[in-house]
Amino acid sequence: MTDLGLMSYFLSLEVRQRKNEIFINQSKYIKEILKKFHMEGCKPVDTVRQPRVKFCKDDHAAKVNENHYRSLLGYLMYLTASRFDIMHIVSLISRFMHCASEEHLQIAKCIVRFIKGIIDFGVKYACSQNFKLVGFSHSDLVGSIDDMKSTTGFLL
Repeated sequence: MTDLGLMSYFLSLEVRQRKNEIFINQSKYIKEILKKFHMEGCKPVDTVRQPRVKFCKDDHAAKVNENHYRSLLGYLMYLTASRFDIMHIVSLISRFMHCASEEHLQIAKCIVRFIKGIIDFGVKYACSQNFKLVGFSHSDLVGSIDDMKSTTGFLL
């Protein structure tokens, strides 16, 4: 077995290792997404969506090509490996893969515009003597219009 040294790239995860810290991001993967979906020239946005906006199956919007929508969502789902800030919204819109509308596609494109603005962000793991785990939670009772089930999002 050969020692290849410190890991720098693994399954589209860019890994930078220093003494007492590891930084992981997917900026190259984000650039591939922008190129594949012809969004290199799009303007970045500061937020993904308006709060308290509910999605539903029958929103009376025009239906879109489901293969295109599923492909975009697949890329976004893999991106959540290092981008926890989009995990909740990606899981919300992935519920509509079988009945994707123009509204759902616009939100997916808005997510891409959001990550374009913060392309170099990632996850930093560092050694700490005073470790303190902080978590944030948001629950929305009767959050789904279609089946009246609650939705929850959290970040640790």
